[in-house]
Amino acid sequence: QVQVMESGGGSAQAGGSLRLSCVVSGSAAGIYSMAWYRQAPGKERELVARDYNDKSPNYSNSVKGRFTISRDNARRTVYLQMDNLEPEDTAVYYCHAMNSFGLNYWGQGTQVTVSS
Repeated sequence: QVQVMESGGGSAQAGGSLRLSCVVSGSAAGIYSMAWYRQAPGKERELVARDYNDKSPNYSNSVKGRFTISRDNARRTVYLQMDNLEPEDTAVYYCHAMNSFGLNYWGQGTQVTVSS
């Protein structure tokens, strides 16, 4: 059974930083990509950043230059370093993993709250 577990959410003031972590455990075969999504109240879930095995990561325009995604493949872990946070970054952040067969795995989400 595959488990995706996020950690590192919390509260910060505008201009501050937080770091999210996510680890994939269990029999998920080869992980091809890992990503972070977020969902703010009343809004649809949106992609924040995705990291691939074979190409450069991509970011949403709203976080480009402020957030950095990185991976530790040996530990099946992905990180999201969030700097210069804005109140608009407040959301539940979800970790996503896709294996080499195209199967998708989601975490339960972690709350990030940014105050002005």
